[in-house]
Amino acid sequence: MLRVTNTLTRAKEPVRPDGPGQVRMYTCGPTVYRYMHVGNLRSFLLADLVRRALEVAGHEVDQVQNVTDVGHMTDEEFDRGEDKMLVSAQLEDRSPAEIAAYYTEAFLRDAAAMNLRPARAYPRASDYVPQMIELVRRLEELGNAYEVDGDVYFAVESFPGYGRLSGNSPERLRAGHRLVEVDPRKRHHADFALWRRAGPGRLVKWDSPWGEGFPGWHIECSAMSLGELGERIDVHTGGEDNVFPHHEDEIAQSEAVIGHQVVHTWVHGAHLLTEGRKMAKSAGNFYDLREIESRGHSPLALRLLFLQARYRGQFNFTWDGLAAAERALERLRARVAAWSADASGEVDGATRSSGEAAATYERRFWAAVDDDLDTPKALAVLAEMESDDRLPPAARHRAALGFDRFLGLDLDRATGQVLPPGAEELIARREAARAARDWATADTLRDELAGIGVEISDTRGGTTWRLAGGPR
Repeated sequence: MLRVTNTLTRAKEPVRPDGPGQVRMYTCGPTVYRYMHVGNLRSFLLADLVRRALEVAGHEVDQVQNVTDVGHMTDEEFDRGEDKMLVSAQLEDRSPAEIAAYYTEAFLRDAAAMNLRPARAYPRASDYVPQMIELVRRLEELGNAYEVDGDVYFAVESFPGYGRLSGNSPERLRAGHRLVEVDPRKRHHADFALWRRAGPGRLVKWDSPWGEGFPGWHIECSAMSLGELGERIDVHTGGEDNVFPHHEDEIAQSEAVIGHQVVHTWVHGAHLLTEGRKMAKSAGNFYDLREIESRGHSPLALRLLFLQARYRGQFNFTWDGLAAAERALERLRARVAAWSADASGEVDGATRSSGEAAATYERRFWAAVDDDLDTPKALAVLAEMESDDRLPPAARHRAALGFDRFLGLDLDRATGQVLPPGAEELIARREAARAARDWATADTLRDELAGIGVEISDTRGGTTWRLAGGPR
């Protein structure tokens, strides 16, 4: 059984679905005003690993990942400043809708290139504004929110559990706010915005009971998670920078309306560093997938690099480290191809059990996975098995493919199986179309791939490819 560190309890706990068989999982997604940097992708990889581990164990996972396209302020901690979407629209001379559409598609392509399994739904914040308004209205009705001059604030003192996730109780926050100018209209310095009044000339706004305005960032995830997954969510993932204020505020909003705990397990990944500092768009020290590929590295080498560290530990990105991961991935694929050529009989990679010879390695690998996603230990087990020439090729081949259901490295992609020019982009576009449930486009792209000799197979575990006439 998969055990993860629950941020809410500070303890390692098993992931148990509230209902039989199905795990409901909500993943904090991107704010689509720029390309995702690789630190964002590491956070999204955490959700993919949780999901893969659960699916290998036999659970069905209903994953939802939001797309924020309105209301995310440039000053995240104090929920103020300018809307990131509008800033980007001005800089690029596009409409906010054009910015959102362009970078949402780019995000889905990057996710597919990283072998992140597509979520069941990618709700857009702008599509959920009516539900947000209704949540704010209910909070006001229940006495958890109040309106001042068209702005609506959540009253943190009305929610006794505020601070459980982050440890930032209203009393502890008081000292931190002394050096920051606090809106004098607030009843309490830590109260946060649920709804903002639209200022002069604001392009994106909606009618509401409090006048024209737009939602706060935090209310978006409450509306989308409750709307898509219901009142009981098993796992909620995100980066550690989401713990406060975003997820703390989300808990307060959702539980004040629903009346009970909504999310059972919170899982947060640590920051990605570069040159010893947190990688961030605001700091200007970030790389995106386009730069990774322009330097000759593959997205799955980046995935392997991330797997070399525990999700709860900060990790320093270097180009030398990525180059070493690229070489390791090529070696692993060559070994798997050699084992396949030497193996006799049909390979079944859809089960953990790959025969008596590799059973010990399998037990150790999956024990590492189930122990709070200990990916470094899991990779060490794979490396040990790789060099154990006492095991027959067929056993190692079966075990490696079984491990890859979790690792997601396409280890069965032989080094000699080189995609034709343009095929990788078509595959990524098709994955994005499937994620958006645009089946017509997905079918058209499948035909285009077939026309250049690439056969696509869609399975429960994801999409695979092979060259026409190549080994299955």
